[in-house]
Formats: sequence, structure tokens, C-alpha cells
Amino acid sequence: MKDTTNFPPLKNDNVLRAARGEPVDRVPVWVMRQAGRYLPEFQEVRKEHDFFEVCQTPEIACEVTMQPLRRFDLDASIIFSDILVIPQAFGMTVEMHPGVGPVFPQPLDTPADLAKLTPDGAVSRLTYVGDAITMMRHKLDGKVPLIGFTGAPWTLMGYMIEGGGSKTMSKAKSWLENHPEDSKKLLSMLTNGIVDYLEMQVKAGAQMLQVFESSAEHLPKETFLDIAVPYIKQIRDDLVERLDSQGIPIVPMVLFAKGAGHSLKEQSKLGYDVIGLDWTVDPIEARKEVGPNITLQGNLWPEDMYKTPEEIRALTTEMVKKFGKTRYIANLGHGITPKTPIVSMETFVDAVHNAL
Repeated sequence: MKDTTNFPPLKNDNVLRAARGEPVDRVPVWVMRQAGRYLPEFQEVRKEHDFFEVCQTPEIACEVTMQPLRRFDLDASIIFSDILVIPQAFGMTVEMHPGVGPVFPQPLDTPADLAKLTPDGAVSRLTYVGDAITMMRHKLDGKVPLIGFTGAPWTLMGYMIEGGGSKTMSKAKSWLENHPEDSKKLLSMLTNGIVDYLEMQVKAGAQMLQVFESSAEHLPKETFLDIAVPYIKQIRDDLVERLDSQGIPIVPMVLFAKGAGHSLKEQSKLGYDVIGLDWTVDPIEARKEVGPNITLQGNLWPEDMYKTPEEIRALTTEMVKKFGKTRYIANLGHGITPKTPIVSMETFVDAVHNAL
């Protein structure tokens, strides 16, 4: 990583101000997966490059990170990467199969397979993400803040055991039941790697961080609080302690636990500045649960982006008015889907900015 101390001054800091609870001149908006398959220019890049080649080549990662910012009046960028780079850094093979998604040819089958993982020095195998972050900060020229991210331990554990995405997570849940101590060992191993990874991202220039617990929906509330939450809290606490000890300011942190609307009050006590909401959560009820001192992010249903521009504008305006202008970052309730029309994204961003 080079030149991490001489970044251009930030011109639009509304996302960071909203995360800290400071006044904003307009409601900020960004979209999960805003750099990706719905953009024709991204599809052109993918014709020439494998998915993980894009992630692992800073120049290409920066190009696709910049693509949505050229089209839309967004208030943040998020570095193009993938949550599964951590299992890769732990020594597992991950392939991206067209029409299928990520595939692990050799998933973790039994606890004995934990011995095959190589967590020591994993962050040194992820320096390409830090290099892309640093490069992107300069390419942005202060236009908007840059967000870094990671998958959360339970979500990563699920992929590593299931061998890819799963609608049931039955194998991973079986580990929790039949191998509780080994499950905790894996979750702890991942947590330590994630803290290293996020520390590296902050040092590289990330101005906000998001932790994706995308598989929270597969756990009932009691299990989510018992299995996932302690490690989510440890990530935040250990990262803050580590950065503080080096005199490095902590950046705002977002927790997005998809399907965990049942435990917003508990999430609000974990130290994260922002709680991301999926589309199943009512904004007014969410505010009651988390209180006035947490920023909320979300939460339009991604499928609504296939409706007419007039419908999208109405739904987005209604959403923003429910959340209000204070401590709010507009987003979808999950990642934008591959066939979303460009005009829908244009309408959504414009509607957010003009709703209040």
C-alpha cells in the first residue's frame, strides 16, 4: 500500500455525518452491490476477466468501483471485493460459477478439516484489497467516502461448510448442534482474521466499514444471539482497541444482519454506529427498538426496483419520510439484483435526495 497519508480532501461527507448523527444537507444514499452485474459496463469487464481476478487486481477493482459513480449521484462508494476472500486467504479454493454463484470444491466436511485452514498470516494474502482501497481513495479525488467491508463469522462459516450458498444451511447448523466446540473454534478463527482484515482496510484508507451477516436469517433469535452476536461484538471491540492503541481514529461501522429484525435492540448495544435493515423491517418500529442514538440504513425491497419509475419514486419517498433526515442512510434492503433497469437506480437515487 502506498501514499495512504496524502488523500484528497473529502467534498461530500454526508454518509459519514449521518453515521455519526451529525446534520446533513441531504439524505445520503448508496446501494449494496452498486458496482456489479446490473451495469452493462461491468458485464463488459467480466467478459475479459474472471470474477476473482477483478477482486485481486486493484486497477480493475477500482474501475468497477467507479462505474456506478459515473452514472448516479451516489453519496458513497464501496470497494469492489467479495466476502469470500477471507476463506480464500485461509487456504480454501473458491470458484465463481456462472448462474450458480460461489462454489467451494472442497468444503469443510468434518472438524478434522479445520487443520487444513491457514489462518496465520491470512491478512498478508489480502493486501490486494488494501492496495485497491488506497488506489480508489486517490481516484475518487474526494468525491464521496469509500466503504470497506467484510463478511461476518457465521455467514463465512456457512459458506465454508455448505460449499456455497444454501437455502437451508443444514450442514452448518448441524455443526452447531453436533460440534459446538469446533464451531466456536472456527468462528473465533474467522473473527481474528476479520479484525486483522478490517484494521488493514482502515490503514489503507477505508472511511467506513460494513459487516455483512447475510445469513442471520437462518438462525432463530436465541441462536443468533448466542452464536453470531458475541463474535460480531468482538470484531468491533477488538478493532477499536487495536486502532486506539496505535492512535488511529476508528471509522464509522455498519452492521447489516439480514433477517435479524427480531433483535434490533440487542444489535443496537454492540457498539456499531449504523444498523442496516432488510426490507421486512418497518422503519418506525426499528427506530423504537434501537433508540435515537443509532443510525439506521436501508431498506427498500430490491424487487421494487422492477416497478415503474413512478412507483419506485412513490415507494422511495414514503420510505425516506418514515426514516426522516436524522441518523439515516438510504439503501436497499439487500443487494441490487442483476437485471435491475438503469432507470430504476436513477429514479431511486433522485427520489431519496428529493424526498425531504
